[in-house]
Amino acid sequence: MDRQSSPASVVEFGGLQIAFDDRVLVPRAWTIAQSRWAVDLLDGAPPGPVLELFAGAGHIGLAAVAATERALVMVDLNPAACDLARHNVEAAGLGARVEVREGRIDEVVAPGEVFGLIIADPPWVPSSGIDAFPEDPSIAIDGGDDGLDLARIACAVIDGHLAASGAAVLQLGTPEQVEALGAYLESGLGSDMRVVETRQFERGVLARLQR
Repeated sequence: MDRQSSPASVVEFGGLQIAFDDRVLVPRAWTIAQSRWAVDLLDGAPPGPVLELFAGAGHIGLAAVAATERALVMVDLNPAACDLARHNVEAAGLGARVEVREGRIDEVVAPGEVFGLIIADPPWVPSSGIDAFPEDPSIAIDGGDDGLDLARIACAVIDGHLAASGAAVLQLGTPEQVEALGAYLESGLGSDMRVVETRQFERGVLARLQR
């Protein structure tokens, strides 16, 4: 792992050993629910790779595809996150079918690429509240004025790259954010994508998006 600022720690996540350090979010145990929901959705998903947006250390996406034969494309803007994700891909023995792309999510997914399932964990803390999480790198949690700036970009990417009968699982902070994003899909983005199911947890909310 290059550009490492502190010794990496390792945590078990979905049967995988995931390395992380202080340049990325600590893998939250509850987020295995996002991986498990993705696994369930893959049973009926169209063929093709899975896309993970804001992948961080890669734990959610890797846990989703580890027991399948699906390819996975992971995207993150943070070079440190990409270094750790690549390490975790190799440690899981999945290097042959997992690709890590470094850059903006709306720039590194090529026109015409289509995915049967998309996983997204955008930063969702409003900028005014990030000081409440001093141990978390701001690049991983700062979601702009209302916490939804990057979630809206994620929705645009999902809208442009999700297969017609595919699904996306998006992680946010509150049911109110999910409601606001649902309104954005309909009126702001003008998409036929809709929030069709929400699952609430103590530490966050998951939303399933489909056309």
